[in-house]
Amino acid sequence: MGFFDRIGNLWNGFWGLWISEKETRNPEAVYEAAIDERIKKHRELKKAVSGIVCLRNKISTELEQKERELKDVSAQLPIAIENNDDDVALVLLSKKNELEKAIEQLGVDQAKVTKQAEEAKDSLVAFQGEIEKLKRERDEMLAKKATAEARIQIQETLDGLSTDADIKALDNVRTHINKMQAEADIGTEMKEDSLDARLAKVKVKAQDATARSQLDELKKQMAARNAAAEGAVKKTM
Repeated sequence: MGFFDRIGNLWNGFWGLWISEKETRNPEAVYEAAIDERIKKHRELKKAVSGIVCLRNKISTELEQKERELKDVSAQLPIAIENNDDDVALVLLSKKNELEKAIEQLGVDQAKVTKQAEEAKDSLVAFQGEIEKLKRERDEMLAKKATAEARIQIQETLDGLSTDADIKALDNVRTHINKMQAEADIGTEMKEDSLDARLAKVKVKAQDATARSQLDELKKQMAARNAAAEGAVKKTM
């Protein structure tokens, strides 16, 4: 292989890759082009089918005409024979034979063309079905493409959340609020451990102790009074 042949193959390879990449980027256009091409071929096939149907109708019309002529000749021939008009009878007989051969051939042709017409019409219907099938495939594949693109976009968004500016800003706000909360907690803890706080606790405990002593003293006095009252009652008895 020569140098220019290798260059040509290399160029064809690059060209093929470029075409393939272009097609994958715009699948809708590829489907539309394929559908349009099939519609074009369908029109051409329809014209061909119409030609076959036209030929079938023409043969049918000619056959009917020949059959009418044969019917007329068959009716005229006995009259010519009865009239002993041999010349007319020979002409009619020759015409009758020609008509019978023509009718036979037209019958064969009609059967053949009729079969071709039916097959052509079936092919036309099948081709139309393929076009509709391709349209449905286009809609389904484009829907799949849209769904896949949406899923990829969502995934890329989720993958890129950690680097987005708004997420970083939220993280900064959360950190700042947590720091403020910690500062508030430290202030509260320090206040609880302050000298005033400890003195206040001691004062409360002292008050509680004094109240407890007073309560105990009151209980003793009440017990003494009750005992004295019981002793006075016993004496009177």
